[in-house]
Amino acid sequence: MSTYDLIVIGAGPGGYVCAIRAAQLGLKVACVEGRETLGGTCLNVGCIPSKALLHASHMLHETHENFEKMGLMGAKPKVDWEKMQGYKAETVAGNTKGIEFLFKKNKIDWLKGWASIEAPGKVKVGDQIHETKNIVIASGSEPASLKGVEVDNAAGVVVDSTGALSLPKIPKSMVVIGAGVIGLELGSAYARLGAEVTVVEFLDAITPGMDGEVQKQFQKILAKQGLKFVLGAAVSEVEVEKGKAEVTYKLRKDDSEHEIKAECVLVATGRRPYVAGLGLDKVGVALTDRGFVQIDEHWQTSVKGIYAIGDAVPGPMLAHKAEDEGMAVAEVIAGKHGHVNYDVIPGVIYTTPEVASVGLTEEAAKESGRKVKVGKFPFMGNARAKALFQAEGFVKMIADAETDRVLGCHIIGPNAGEMIHEVCVAMEFGASAQDIALTCHAHPTCSEAVREAALACGDGAIHA
Repeated sequence: MSTYDLIVIGAGPGGYVCAIRAAQLGLKVACVEGRETLGGTCLNVGCIPSKALLHASHMLHETHENFEKMGLMGAKPKVDWEKMQGYKAETVAGNTKGIEFLFKKNKIDWLKGWASIEAPGKVKVGDQIHETKNIVIASGSEPASLKGVEVDNAAGVVVDSTGALSLPKIPKSMVVIGAGVIGLELGSAYARLGAEVTVVEFLDAITPGMDGEVQKQFQKILAKQGLKFVLGAAVSEVEVEKGKAEVTYKLRKDDSEHEIKAECVLVATGRRPYVAGLGLDKVGVALTDRGFVQIDEHWQTSVKGIYAIGDAVPGPMLAHKAEDEGMAVAEVIAGKHGHVNYDVIPGVIYTTPEVASVGLTEEAAKESGRKVKVGKFPFMGNARAKALFQAEGFVKMIADAETDRVLGCHIIGPNAGEMIHEVCVAMEFGASAQDIALTCHAHPTCSEAVREAALACGDGAIHA
């Protein structure tokens, strides 16, 4: 039996990145994963397969709505659901096999099975106990449940995000419970594939925590795409009969009760940390009131030598946040300095148009007591966006009124998820809005809208 410098529990984005970085730093590393493939939820039943369906459904939308506008004539394609599922599966397989190759390249042992921590420095996988100097918990998260709603992914009627990726057929109607990132991404994909989608949300606005102006514009655009919204509604029950579901909800404003029938119900009410079976109580690893693993500023738990990262710990449940923490904790364990700037972690919703943000919203910036200035630029003034038929959104930049330092940026428009990183780099270096405004941007690109928003923080945008 080998003795390791580090055993990582979980091979999702946080876990596999942590293992690779630690191996690169000269540590002897093993990674425990019970799935048949590496990559965790993200690569297998999360980020990657959902983006494949989003891309395929967007291509279908383009052929039906925009091809003729561009002079591309011909019969409109139909959906072969089985082939689309095959495309999704191939995308997943290519990525998961890539992680397996990286493990072999970096001489990381894959301990196949489910882990439990027997004691500090002892990890049990199956019937075997492995010894290690350090342990990193990267066990990820699972879909949160909703009282009164029973999920059965196999039946394909009431499903969570995992089940929604592999429905037996495209439903004619779908109710999405929860207007967060997962619900809106999958809801918009199925709407483009022909489903009538209704989103039921407990709060009075979609995408909680998002900049207010972006929220309103985003909902308006999704509504034009066919999504219906019932806001301020608490779902109390979902009944299934003869392969169809009936959703019962109460409107919070007047306590009136309503029902919606649908072929499929997607429960997208968020995620919760997955730490069951790890034996954390046995070794004394403390949890928060919400079930997250408590950590210090170096990602160490209440037990020396046991660390935790990603969705298992407090903070945004984002794959790239987990990756950053994975690299940082590997550096710490290797005796170096690990760092994550939690103020500069972008968030992206991969609908069409995409929505991306980093830093403070206008509301949060003002609540912090700062004097702020806001620069906005509509994609209607961007030549490239208009050519792409995606000119409905805008870029909104928040800067400190006294120092001009960029505090945040919010984009709703084409390629927003790619463009946000320009602002991330600028914020990482403490840039001002003027720094971005004075930086030459290639023409014609959608990224010019970021520069225009920065110009709008000063003397004014050129093309607005």
